[in-house]
Amino acid sequence: MTTLTNPILEGLFGNIIEDADSYKLGHYVTYPANTRFVELYLESRGGVYDKTVFFGMQYILKAYLTTPVTHAMVDEMRDTAAWHGVSFNEAGFRRIVNELDGRFPVCIRAVREGQVVPTHNVLATITNTHPDFYWLPAYLETILMRVWYPTTVCTMSWDIKQFLRRQLHATSDRAEDELPFKLHDFGSRGVSSRESAAVGGMAHLVNFKGTDTLVALKLAHLVYAADKPGFSINATEHSSHITWGRENEFASYRNALKHFGKPGGLFACVSDSYDIYNAIEKGWAGELKAELIASGATLVVRPDSGEPSLVAPRCLALLEKGFGATVNSKGFKVLNGVRMIWGDGMNRTSLRELVATVRDAGYSIENMAFGMGGGLLQKLDRDTQKFALKCCAIDVGGTWHAVAKDPVTDPGKVSKMGRQTLLRHRETGEFRSANPSEAGVNGWLDVLHMVYRDGQVVKEYTFDDIRARADVPVL
Repeated sequence: MTTLTNPILEGLFGNIIEDADSYKLGHYVTYPANTRFVELYLESRGGVYDKTVFFGMQYILKAYLTTPVTHAMVDEMRDTAAWHGVSFNEAGFRRIVNELDGRFPVCIRAVREGQVVPTHNVLATITNTHPDFYWLPAYLETILMRVWYPTTVCTMSWDIKQFLRRQLHATSDRAEDELPFKLHDFGSRGVSSRESAAVGGMAHLVNFKGTDTLVALKLAHLVYAADKPGFSINATEHSSHITWGRENEFASYRNALKHFGKPGGLFACVSDSYDIYNAIEKGWAGELKAELIASGATLVVRPDSGEPSLVAPRCLALLEKGFGATVNSKGFKVLNGVRMIWGDGMNRTSLRELVATVRDAGYSIENMAFGMGGGLLQKLDRDTQKFALKCCAIDVGGTWHAVAKDPVTDPGKVSKMGRQTLLRHRETGEFRSANPSEAGVNGWLDVLHMVYRDGQVVKEYTFDDIRARADVPVL
């Protein structure tokens, strides 16, 4: 593969020590005298979901924190800090280059990726491994905090998976077979950057196998050794249909059927460029019906406008009228040879409303697939799960001291005090955050694992490992 050099991307991403908030640069002088070690911990302090599915730390570590610091990076940051108006620990970073081969002297312990953990629990800790670099864990907060994004996308996707699993078990005879492709990622064009698309799209693939975000496939392979982690099908768009003109609408469908309608295969056709009801009744279930059936393919009709609770049931009824349906053992109708996908304006709330509408109309959720774009990868932020990375302990002169934030104006921001780890009971599976000294007592096991030390990733997870860990049925 040809390697392309882009000066803009190299300039933006090439200096790892620039990836910090400006005020971090001067914090090295703000610690007590004789400080030797500092420990910080990561947690979700609550939010929309009562659990988080931890994911994405391995990406951050491999993509960023394995990059050695160089003198050229220090030179650049020194000059930037000077005109930018902030202090900079040039001597400290020079020592990292000269004495530590540019490797960050920190240790990061984290819960296994894919683990479902109740909120308000420790997910990771970071501590310096050399007493002269006590200022470094907090300096790296900006980079490490970004694990909130893949974790939050993964958590939202996981929560929707649990909901759809319950709905399928209630309305379908083949729930687990249907589940992996029920939520499709349409988010690549709706996020702020290619990196966001790759990271967020990869997080979604922990739970589902349907995606149109190609860059997520590559990142999952590069970081987690994923083998063919996501799939899609041939599908049409409005632009190609309207080029035929309104009078040739059905001819445009026939052309799609000719190229995509293969025996045993699926293809999706957006059919609302003009009149979705006419397209189904007179087109797919009328003029094109015999050709569609003869092709041996399954058509996935895509309405893409209007109020879902009104449009979807009517479309399902027209498809049933044209192609017939059978009633399964759960008492719900399953269409013969056709399906429908809804991807317009979907989010966590609207998806649930649409599912309720489909069920109320007597149709199995097996008939449906759902697509989400910005609602999956973009319409969330660090406060969705109230992520925080806070200092909990400090070693001054050889003695550890517990510290915590306790603002009188916001009890929700009270932080944990003292050295931290995450314990899980070997019998009940319950989690709790505690001092590491409590590990091994009364069946409580320490479930934070060292993943990074002194510039090296020391523990890795495969995508298959993570998927299996996250696939916890909640019925």
